[in-house]
Amino acid sequence: MTRPAPRPSMLDQLYALSSAEDLFAFLDLPFDQAVLNRARLHVMKRMGQYLDETDLSQLDDDGVRAAARDALQKAHADFENSTPRAQKALKIYTQPRGNVVPMEGLRLSVK
Repeated sequence: MTRPAPRPSMLDQLYALSSAEDLFAFLDLPFDQAVLNRARLHVMKRMGQYLDETDLSQLDDDGVRAAARDALQKAHADFENSTPRAQKALKIYTQPRGNVVPMEGLRLSVK
């Protein structure tokens, strides 16, 4: 008699999803397509940041699902009425600007 293959863990199921829309559908969450069109990568990054605050190893599959659902819902809400630049979810928005000289630092020099 053969044993059925074990069901993948909740984390494995989440990692197997290929799009933000798939993630929202899997977690049974509504979303605004305009928010994803404008800030897809930022929403996913913010979700990861929220999940990093949770020790998922201490949770069973139902707990992982609830944590992922909460993190995704909060991440989406962060960008509903805000911009990626204002939220600074990606490193590019928190790094110093390097060799850029602000316009107010320039003076007109007449020769």
